[in-house]
Amino acid sequence: MGTSVKMFKIKNLTAKNFMSVGNATQAVSFDRTDLTLVLGENLDLGGDDHGARNGTGKTTIANALSYAFFGQALTNIKRDNLINKTNGKGMLVTIDFEKDGTSYKIERGRKPGVLTLYKSNVAFDSKDNDAQGDSRETQNEIDKILTMSPDMFRHIVALNTYTEPFLSLKASDQRNIIEQLLGITMLSEKADLLKEQVRLSKETIVSEEHRVKAVAEANKKIKEQIEALRRREKAWEDKFLSDVTQLQTNLDQLLTIDIDAEIKNHTLLDEYAQKKRDLEDLTVALMRAEKDIAREKASVAKLLPEIAALKNHTCHSCGQALHDGKHEEILAEKNAQIADHENKITEFVALAAQIKEGIDLTGPLGSMPSVYYKKSEGAYNHRTTVEHLKEQIEAKMFEENPHSDQIKEMETAALMEIDYTVINTTTKLRDHQEFLLKLLTNKDSFIRKRIIDQNLTYLNARLSYYLDKIGLPHTVLFQNDLTVNIEELGRELDFYNLSRGEMTRVIIALSLAFRDVWESLYEPINLLFIDELLDAGLDSSGTENVMGVLKKIARENHKSIWLISHKDELSSRVGNILTVTKESGFTTFSSQMA
Repeated sequence: MGTSVKMFKIKNLTAKNFMSVGNATQAVSFDRTDLTLVLGENLDLGGDDHGARNGTGKTTIANALSYAFFGQALTNIKRDNLINKTNGKGMLVTIDFEKDGTSYKIERGRKPGVLTLYKSNVAFDSKDNDAQGDSRETQNEIDKILTMSPDMFRHIVALNTYTEPFLSLKASDQRNIIEQLLGITMLSEKADLLKEQVRLSKETIVSEEHRVKAVAEANKKIKEQIEALRRREKAWEDKFLSDVTQLQTNLDQLLTIDIDAEIKNHTLLDEYAQKKRDLEDLTVALMRAEKDIAREKASVAKLLPEIAALKNHTCHSCGQALHDGKHEEILAEKNAQIADHENKITEFVALAAQIKEGIDLTGPLGSMPSVYYKKSEGAYNHRTTVEHLKEQIEAKMFEENPHSDQIKEMETAALMEIDYTVINTTTKLRDHQEFLLKLLTNKDSFIRKRIIDQNLTYLNARLSYYLDKIGLPHTVLFQNDLTVNIEELGRELDFYNLSRGEMTRVIIALSLAFRDVWESLYEPINLLFIDELLDAGLDSSGTENVMGVLKKIARENHKSIWLISHKDELSSRVGNILTVTKESGFTTFSSQMA
């Protein structure tokens, strides 16, 4: 069997308020390739010293997996009973997985109801929003992705002592699972599609019979319809010519304006307006600077006589003689004032020169450009309108009178002959479809037999291999009619003739063989759960053999195998241990290297 490029990889699981898990979210990572032993420790019953391994919530992990994927536990537990009884609400289970290279996540819970499917971190848009989080539309999408029924999940992914063994099922239930495994179910799905095609063929035949009958009645109305179409054809032509003429007139009117020159003038006008504003601003600034210069000069002219008087020791205000220190103080103050005014004159003169330079650089205003439109938007709209009118005219030229072809067609088929070709062809097609339907649905058809023969040989080979490795001397063989034959030393046995340990060996070998067939036909699955099967009557030799097989599968096929057990002695045989602890009524998960 060739290796498939497809892969179903279950990566992470989280649970909150699910069964014995409380409000503290618990997480388990399956993204590993080894054998993990899951042990329980019930502190509420005394813990490890008292051998309290039961009721810790080990099976909760597998139940959470099943609930996340299918909305139901592995066992027949009502959905509302999956909610933690102490907290009574806020139950949520999340599963992350990859399928054929695409990442998915499912969030499912109750109180409140939640069911969300994410594909590559994008939520699936479901319009079926069920209040309890059981959207059929979303679940259908999940089922399409998984391509695996809950029954098949129990037999090849989550093996447990609660699921009824395959060989103890009714023959019809066994056949259903084997047909799913071997791909026979796909034939039934194709048969359903074919039934729909048969139905459509029958409808076509009936419809064609009605059509033929209606031909005779239609012929007498053909001429009336042609005349009506000719009137419509003439009306269409008149309107077409009118529309083209109007569009061309509008275009000609617009083309009288040189729109490129108009747009250019608008640009020049904007530059003219800006230049005018700049010159006005510079002129105002120059006038202000010149006024400031005149003001400062006037202040200097006023101070000069006062300073001359002070130099003659005369008060500039009253004219009296000054000979004390006050004279020097006033003179120094006046000199400081004159220096301040002269500094300002220098600054304003420089500013005025700078402004004049700006005026010179700006240059003369020139004449104002002339435009047709008040605003540039009008010019651009003009150009757009011209282009739009040209496009409309061009598009009009490609329009064809829709009534002409109808008239031509009706004139050609004015008097139709009655033709039974469609009826005869469809009848032959229906007969062929019904024959194919029998091939798909009849249990004795060669198609079903071919599929069974091809895959059953591989199933029996893998089953024989695992029985030998596990150490069971019995022969378990699937027959072509999908029944199972169990023999030991030539004696034919029933499943219930086997001891408990022998049954366990057969159950494990059968599930592993089922997995191999599934992976060869569909895709590899990274995860395998085995819940307490090794505790179901296996002696030390049987346990040793099964452990060897599981470790070999994990090592060589890169599987993540999780073994739930009460057998502490298995700790030394694994590299990883997940301890499920029950304390104060709540379950927690903790992982450690063995």
